[in-house]
Amino acid sequence: MVDAGVLGHLDSPVYLAGVALAGAIFSLMFMGMNFLRMGTTGIAAQHFGSGDGAGLRQSIWQAIIVALAIASALVALQYPIASIAWQLLDAEPDIEQAGRIYFHIRIWGAPATLINFALIGWFIGAQNARVPLLIVLTTNVINIVLDLVFVVGLGMKTDGVAIASVIAETSGMLVGLYCLRRALSKWPAPMNAHALTRLSSYSRFFSVNGNIFVRTVTLVGTLAFFTAQSSRFGASIVAANAILFNFQYLLSYGLDGLANAAEALVGKAWGARSGAALRRAVRLTLAWSVGLAVAFSAAYAVTGVPLINLLTDIPEVRAAAIMFLPWMILSPIVSVFSFLYDGVFVGTTWAREMRNIMLASTLLIFIPAWYLTYGWNNHGLWFALTLFMAARGIGMAIAYQYKLNSAATRDWLAGGATK
Repeated sequence: MVDAGVLGHLDSPVYLAGVALAGAIFSLMFMGMNFLRMGTTGIAAQHFGSGDGAGLRQSIWQAIIVALAIASALVALQYPIASIAWQLLDAEPDIEQAGRIYFHIRIWGAPATLINFALIGWFIGAQNARVPLLIVLTTNVINIVLDLVFVVGLGMKTDGVAIASVIAETSGMLVGLYCLRRALSKWPAPMNAHALTRLSSYSRFFSVNGNIFVRTVTLVGTLAFFTAQSSRFGASIVAANAILFNFQYLLSYGLDGLANAAEALVGKAWGARSGAALRRAVRLTLAWSVGLAVAFSAAYAVTGVPLINLLTDIPEVRAAAIMFLPWMILSPIVSVFSFLYDGVFVGTTWAREMRNIMLASTLLIFIPAWYLTYGWNNHGLWFALTLFMAARGIGMAIAYQYKLNSAATRDWLAGGATK
């Protein structure tokens, strides 16, 4: 939100629009790798629940090794990636120029970004929410300060925002690695070198995370498609949607707090084979998630316009964002179930079902809805996205009940009936 705020007060919407489109590229790359967090959480939580210290150690080092390998590839391939992405986005030349500057600086933060995914996921799985909070606070406080120093103080533009992000992510990673060293000292266990050097040892990691990867790339691809389609309506609409997506991100991080709790508690219960603990975790996190979603909707209804005015003073961007604000007021109530059940499915490592529901929601709901409402312009895009979020939540709620009542689940939980 600070990135959007400092750029939204410059003399042109081009800078905010450029970073919004470049951000869509990074979302596709970085958030597509979010399996490093989600999958690591589920696996680590199950090892924690079963008291497997060696498994806990293996889960984090495998995740960090994979994160470094992927990040190295992204940095090495940054120019062909950028060339293909900007051809697909087909943005106006000045928007593309601003976005390219941001992209080729921000990409150097890839190693820190992906390692932070792994660290945050592992600590959540290990039932420690304080360290992820410390990592995120460190990252965001440094990013806020440097945004203000570079853009407001030194007069930099998209380059300043990008440099601030790289420094902030690296700082968060260093804090996380320090905390990891201390945490692992409490789980003394021999480390099998083959678990890190043999590809066959990564079979469970890739089995779970391969499906989560497809699920996440599909999600981020849908959001990137949304942003790319909005570019057809000009810089002001792109910038307005970027402002509103900050509302969505704020919502997602709020609901993700409870989804992360579901991941940790459900994963621990699954590892301990406790059906009662699993059901209790789902029931409690669902109730709190719905309450928080209603609070977000009410807050956006009351403070939405002042927040938009705070984030930008460009008249045409303000007007467009206010016009489409009702979609964001509706979004929390529609989206809440998809967030919560994502957490449940991560904890149980039901990754294949997550993948299938995401693919169906995109191909059978979002794309047809966008096509049929093409004439509604930006309202059609928001309508399609809202139906997409609703379909995900409904689909996972049905799948959860089906899986919970399946013979395989009953047999697994029966082994821990006394716990």
